[in-house]
Amino acid sequence: MAIQRGCFGGCTFCSITEHEGRIIQSRSEDSVIREIEAIRDDVKGFTGVISDLGGPTANMYRLHCKSSDVESACRRPSCVFPGICPNLNTDHAPLINLYRRARALPGIKKVLIASGVRYDLAIESPEYVKELATHHTGGYLKIAPEAIGEGPLSKMMKPGVGSYYRFKELFDKYSKEAGKEQYLIPYFIAAHPGTRDVDMLELALWLKKNGFRADQVQAFLPSPMATATAMYHSFKNPLKKISRTSEEVVIPKGIKVRRLHKAFLRYHDPENWPLLREALKRMGRADLIGNGKQHLIPAYQPVGGSRATPGRPFRTQHTGLPKSGRAGGNSRRRSA
Repeated sequence: MAIQRGCFGGCTFCSITEHEGRIIQSRSEDSVIREIEAIRDDVKGFTGVISDLGGPTANMYRLHCKSSDVESACRRPSCVFPGICPNLNTDHAPLINLYRRARALPGIKKVLIASGVRYDLAIESPEYVKELATHHTGGYLKIAPEAIGEGPLSKMMKPGVGSYYRFKELFDKYSKEAGKEQYLIPYFIAAHPGTRDVDMLELALWLKKNGFRADQVQAFLPSPMATATAMYHSFKNPLKKISRTSEEVVIPKGIKVRRLHKAFLRYHDPENWPLLREALKRMGRADLIGNGKQHLIPAYQPVGGSRATPGRPFRTQHTGLPKSGRAGGNSRRRSA
């Protein structure tokens, strides 16, 4: 169920801000509750589970600028990059109250949150993270770091990885207090403007260290109205003043480099090992080739293209989660 429109995140690979606006348009609590009741009463076969209360982002409901004068004059493309604007009201109390009203309705067994959570905002309200982990997560919760290196993150206008670690700390804490085994499912983008081979290597090492193995990955494609598309075509950074001598943005163009960046995200797939071995040797990181735990990929190539032993799964396209019994059978399908 859509409870809001708009997004003030301003991620450069996304055009939602241009489509729906930077100022959040939120429905009233009563309007949302009436729709839930209508679904409960009128939808044949309704099981009592609301699969999502969200929008472009799960947790921007009723968030707005503290000053209408500042809001009307502001031309910043994002309210949360490079840091959260001091004029932004980050109080999640209205959203928490909506969640509580929704799950208290007769006939409603569970209300899940499937929209992506903006974790740099969520950590401003630990009570919201507690509410989310305790009542509204079905085993897995999706968030979108997109990258971990400062180079690509600065071109995406995404928060640093420190915000991810803080959110994970809170989410794990409140999940444990609720007696639940739950996991964060991160999303990453390959071949985004500003991404070098070394950035993707750093991400692959991070994924292996944290036990993640991607089932599906997404590579950046230039789309209409997205700021990153301007970077892709111009090799310039429109987030800063542009001149003949201004910053040149690294653009991973060409099928070879795009395949390599995707291969780093799927470092565990034997089909990618020959390409990765070649790249690691070229990058002077042949030390990561070997058969030990400290190595990224093995030195041998299996016969018949056998698959590597799966680790903790995650998906980077909104196509659903694999079945898993590790979260008490609570894995669920996700929608875009």
